[in-house]
Formats: sequence, C-alpha cells, structure tokens
Amino acid sequence: MRYTLACSRIGTGYLRMSRPRYQNRRNGLPWIVVALVGLALAGGAYWWWSRSDGDNQSGYRTTPVERGDIRVAISSTGTLSAISMVTVGSQISGQVTEVLVDFNSPVKQGDVLARIDPSTYEAQIVQGSAQILAAQAALRLAQATLRNAELDYQRKSSLADQQLVARSDLDLAIAARDQAQAQVVSAQAQIRQQTASTQTSRLNLNRTVIRSPVDGVVLTRTIEPGQTVAASLQSPELFQIAVDLSKMKIELAVDESDIGQVKAGQTVSFTADAFPEREFRGVVEQVRLAATTTNNVVTYPVVVTVDNSDGVLLPGLTVNAEIEVSKRSNVLKVANAALRYKPAADPATANQPPGINDASDGQIGDLVRIATRMQLSTTQRAAFDRAVASIRQRQAAREAQPQVQGNSMFGTGRGMGGPRIMIGGSTQDVGAQRQRITRHYQTEFGAFRALLDQDRRKTWDAELLALINARHAPVYKLVGGVPQQHMVRIGVSDGTNTEISGDIADGDELVIGERAASAAIPPAS
Repeated sequence: MRYTLACSRIGTGYLRMSRPRYQNRRNGLPWIVVALVGLALAGGAYWWWSRSDGDNQSGYRTTPVERGDIRVAISSTGTLSAISMVTVGSQISGQVTEVLVDFNSPVKQGDVLARIDPSTYEAQIVQGSAQILAAQAALRLAQATLRNAELDYQRKSSLADQQLVARSDLDLAIAARDQAQAQVVSAQAQIRQQTASTQTSRLNLNRTVIRSPVDGVVLTRTIEPGQTVAASLQSPELFQIAVDLSKMKIELAVDESDIGQVKAGQTVSFTADAFPEREFRGVVEQVRLAATTTNNVVTYPVVVTVDNSDGVLLPGLTVNAEIEVSKRSNVLKVANAALRYKPAADPATANQPPGINDASDGQIGDLVRIATRMQLSTTQRAAFDRAVASIRQRQAAREAQPQVQGNSMFGTGRGMGGPRIMIGGSTQDVGAQRQRITRHYQTEFGAFRALLDQDRRKTWDAELLALINARHAPVYKLVGGVPQQHMVRIGVSDGTNTEISGDIADGDELVIGERAASAAIPPAS
C-alpha cells in the first residue's frame, strides 16, 4: 500500500521508497566491523592466556642472552686546574708603586706585572760606588807604601852584605815590606767586597720591576698600589699565573679497590655542574704512588689531561668523571641474575647429561674458536685436531672411571679430561693447580705450537694464558621447559650485565629464578 502511494505522486516517489533501503545497508556495516574486531581481541586474549599459562607451567623466570657492548668504568670526582701554576712573589721589600695587570690578564714571558719603589736600592748603589772609589784609593796608597818598603829592603840588604848596617835594621826593612804587601792585598779585597755589595744592590734594583716568568693568564692578584711588601722571612705571593689554559688537568681520587684497573692512556669522560648538558673527555696521564688515607679510606691520585682548546673549562671546577677501564664490543652478555641463580633440589635438574658440568670441554670449545680465528693452514689445523682428539679421549677414559666426589671451581660432576682447580684451597694451591693445567695444555698442544709462526705463536700463548686464568660459572639454559646446566667463561661486568662465552648462543633463555607454586596453577574458569 505504501509502495502504491509513493508511485502515485511526483517522480520523486521512487527515491522515497529506495532511500530507506540504502540507509539500512549503511547502518549494517559497523556491526560487521565490530564483530571482526571482537573476534580479533578474543583471539589475542586467548593467545596471551595460552602463552602466560605456558610460561607459568614452566615454573621458571628467564632472561635472554644478548649480543652487545659492555663498558666498565670507575667513577670519581676531582677538580680542574691548569697543568702548571706559577706563583710570582717578591724577593725584596718595599712599597708597591704600580700594578700593571689585573685578574684574567693574559701575559707573556718578561711582561712587567708591578713595580716597587726603587729609591732605597738606587741610594745603595750610589753608596756602594763611593765605597769602591775609597777602596781603590786605599789600594793605590798601599801600593805606594809597598814600593817604598821594597826599595828600603833592597838598600839595607846590600849594605848588610857589606856589614855596613846592623842585622836588626835589615829585619825591620823586611817586616815593613811584608806589611805593605798585606795592605795591598787588603785594599784589593775591600774593592772586591764593595763591588759585590754594589752588584747586589743593582740586582735588587732590577727586582723592583716584577716580571712574568711564563706565558699565561693571571688568576689571582694580592697587591694594590701603595701597599708595602715585606720579604724579610719569606717571599710574599703577589700573583698566580696559569700556564696555557688550552691544556688542563684533573686530579682524581681513586679508591684503592679500583686503582689496580687504572692505567695511563685510558679514556676518561666527565661532566661539570657549570655545563650539565655537555660531556668532556680526557686521558689518564699518570697514576701517582702518593696514597692518601682519610677516615681509614685509602685513595690514590690519578692525573687526567684535558684538551681545552675552546676555553670553556675553567680552573677550579668540580667534575664527576668516569675512567673507562674496559670496553668489550659485540660480545654475548647476560644479566647478572643468571649467574647468581642456584636451582633447588629438583629431579629435573639433578640428572644432567654426561659432561654437562665439565669445564674442560668448555675450554676445548674456546680453544677451537681461538684456532678458527687464527686462520690456520691445513697442516696446523690437523695438528690442532689431533691434540683436541687426544684430550677428548683422555676425558672419555676419565669419565668411564668411578666418579670422585669433590667440588671444583667448574662445578661438581664427572671427571675432567685434564687437571681441575679446586675451590676452598689457598691462593698458593690455586696457583700451583693452574701451573699444572698450563703444563698439561703445553704438552698436549706442543706439536701444534711448534708449527706456528712467531705472530701466531704469541697469539696462541696469550689466548691460552687468558683462558686458563679465566673465571667460570654455571648457568642454566631452559630447554624444553627444563633447565640444563652449562659452564660459561666469565668476562668483564658493568654491574648489571656480564660478558660470557661458551656453549651459549644469542637468544638462549637462561634461568634467573623460580616462580611461586601458586603462579604455576592456571586461573580457575
């Protein structure tokens, strides 16, 4: 009926009928979208619940092994200062008549910094010159007396030979001559004394002009014109000059527990409160032996040189520095929690595969990787493989023997193919055991080492020594929901992550803890 009524009107009746149909089609589209989104959310929630449920069922918390960089740094504080500081004082006393420089004034060597009243020393020079003239006159008088005494002596000596004068008169002539000679020597000494005294006055006169001994910048000034300088007991400090502020230094106080890692040439990064958004760099120049003890804390001064070509850094700034003692790039690393994890008594972890606790096998794996990096020839590789096969045969024979109880630094378990280092012993015992391990490997790989050239031999010896002295620790890799123990070699640590190497790959999940019993039960539906 509605259709007939719509068609009986003007030509728009068709549109009136078809418009409601179009609106219904458009209003149905959002319901389809909502339904699809709901299904997607339901599927995601189911996947997440399944994944969480699977994780909870495993009962272990894990962390992945990652490949990255580890930077080990030592933190310390210090103060910036010029590499060389010169304190300019006065060697004489007097009143300051003129000061020609101020704070921050750049100076060159020989520039006049200040002047002291020279009147006293000028007067001393005049007085000394007069005394020299008097001494010279006394010398001429003594010389004339000496000539007269010499002639008198010659006359009386000739007459005494003819016995025309008494012997006593000749003795008096000799004494008069000697006295005249002494007066001449005394007059000459007086001249030298007065000359030296006058020279001292001239030096003091020159010292009334205070000059800069170096090129640099005036940091402090402690005198003003009209002030009297008294240098009777010690030289007063008038100026302090910093030599070449384009190069500066930091003196850091490093704790005794960290000083063994600090070496000259290491990179240092530091910040100053005056420039919080900027990081500066320096280099360790010197590790000084003069230890300082404060409240039973022993620290050593470490001198760091800094390039200050732009003149931004100022003397006296307090800096917070980090000495980069080690940096390892592109290495396997894991959170320290994985190294601290120790499993509870669990049948799943009690029965480990044969040799799982065997650190010698991990060492052999490290040696294989070292040999691969050395790019050995066919003959060298064959000799290396024979040595490895010999060690593995010994290991298999030892594992076939009854198990010996004991705790090694490589964990407990089956016997090793080589010597073991036992924990709990003294430092001397550990050192002796490491020497035995070194001799063991030197014997096994002796033929292989003889085939190496000088460079490869040095590389092999260094890598072998580092491997023997390296620390090992057990980690637990989650395989199929069951943790398996693996011995890894421990490298550097930054306090959060530690470098590891061994039968571990990037992406492996290592156990860091066990979940609570309630967490392993899926939620009730």
